[in-house]
Amino acid sequence: MPTCLNDNLSTPESPVLPPSVKLINLVAVASPFIGFIAAMTFLWGWGFNWMYLTIMLCMLFPTALSITIGYHRLFTHRSFETIGPVKFILGVLGSMALEGPIIKWCVTHRHHHQHSDHVDDAHSPYHHGAGFGGMIKGFWHSHIGWFFAPEIPNLSRYAKDLLEDKVIHFVSSTFVVWVMLGLLLPAAIAGLITMTWTGALLGLVWGGLARIFIVHHLTWSINSVCHIWGARPYRSHDESRNNILMGVIGFGEGWHNNHHAFPTSARHGLAWWQIDVSWWIIRLMEMVGLVWKVRLPAENQIAAKRLNPA
Repeated sequence: MPTCLNDNLSTPESPVLPPSVKLINLVAVASPFIGFIAAMTFLWGWGFNWMYLTIMLCMLFPTALSITIGYHRLFTHRSFETIGPVKFILGVLGSMALEGPIIKWCVTHRHHHQHSDHVDDAHSPYHHGAGFGGMIKGFWHSHIGWFFAPEIPNLSRYAKDLLEDKVIHFVSSTFVVWVMLGLLLPAAIAGLITMTWTGALLGLVWGGLARIFIVHHLTWSINSVCHIWGARPYRSHDESRNNILMGVIGFGEGWHNNHHAFPTSARHGLAWWQIDVSWWIIRLMEMVGLVWKVRLPAENQIAAKRLNPA
């Protein structure tokens, strides 16, 4: 497996975004969520109700957590080991988030860690041209634009261990099947409950499309928000930040500077007060014997990377 973090990489000049660009970033990220909540409010009682909200949440939490726990911490960074059935479930549910096949997602993220906030980074908000326009372009690229960018060359060199894992390879190669299942399942549930085609359609909209919309923007916000807004308590070769809001609503992924300082750690919320739901679930699985060899940084490693020692 390739090295995900190389402290010998030369650190670029610390890029600084002006407050105006940071404000644009905040508005651009928050607006879709505000608009989405407004849509749910206006449609309440006709196109949206408790049943569709329940279906949406029952699809959202497992698929989002399978991105954070499965795609990210297990498959990409090998933060712990587990049995084949758990890999399969995490892979299938993560695929339903429509963020790409496991192998492509993981190798792109490994490439990001190796080049984080350098010119070759797959989704950095920096290095996208001079002036205000270049900074806006960088924000757009980091949040969503990178998803449509041309294929990064030579990504296969990051994939050897993933290709050799039969479970990962199978789920990744059947990605479209799981995406379709993630759309049809909420439609079928709502259709059977209401016994109407309208109910099935609304189940597809809320449990499928709307749920994917939320998970996408949560994931993309880690790339954009957490490289612009927040604290940087640990030394890393990039501009990764700990963002409290994204730490909470991003299931622990928003403690992004912690993660970039210790990329193989299964726990991102290193302080007791840093809420990390993904870590809580990993710890619970460890307690019942479903996962083992859980990787965590030692106290002396944490102290050595702390930028402002107490």
